[in-house]
Amino acid sequence: MSIRLIVGLGNPGPEYEQTRHNAGFWLVDQFPVSLQRDKNFNALVGKTRIAGEEVWLLEPQTFMNRSGQSVGAICRFYKITPDQILVVHDELDMLPGVAKLKKGGSSGGHNGLKDITSALGTQDYWRLRIGIGHPRTLNLNQGVADFVLHRPRKEEQPLIDEAIAKSMDVLPLLVAGEFAEAMTRLHTSAK
Repeated sequence: MSIRLIVGLGNPGPEYEQTRHNAGFWLVDQFPVSLQRDKNFNALVGKTRIAGEEVWLLEPQTFMNRSGQSVGAICRFYKITPDQILVVHDELDMLPGVAKLKKGGSSGGHNGLKDITSALGTQDYWRLRIGIGHPRTLNLNQGVADFVLHRPRKEEQPLIDEAIAKSMDVLPLLVAGEFAEAMTRLHTSAK
């Protein structure tokens, strides 16, 4: 098995573009592909080639907590199985600059993952977690909802960008089905 669909999670609209919750969109936006609005999937959709294989790119245009609508629709239409999906999302439990891969597991309170799990009927899909830090860990007096819906501080943004760049480097391994090697490379370069 290999990855056939990369889903970047975020919230649509210019007011959310620069917010931490849009880290998944930021990674998908690194591809030199113009995503097109697709009403059938309620998403921005594109196709690219990675490691010689065609891979779908998806940015749901629902709000975060309804991401499963878009993911479920495109998976049903193109017969993409859960183990062929990579969902890229912001991760509160990791510091900015860290990116980690995992397959399955709980949503960790992430509403986008909860909705995707519900739509797919399983937790057994790949996740690429982009660390954004937690307001407590970063000594900020801010609630989680407020924190994820604000832009990173200027010292955090370059770290998040670096984690996205490291993640882009291992995508060819994921598409080639070399999951263990991708995890080793990404996690050993993590701080």
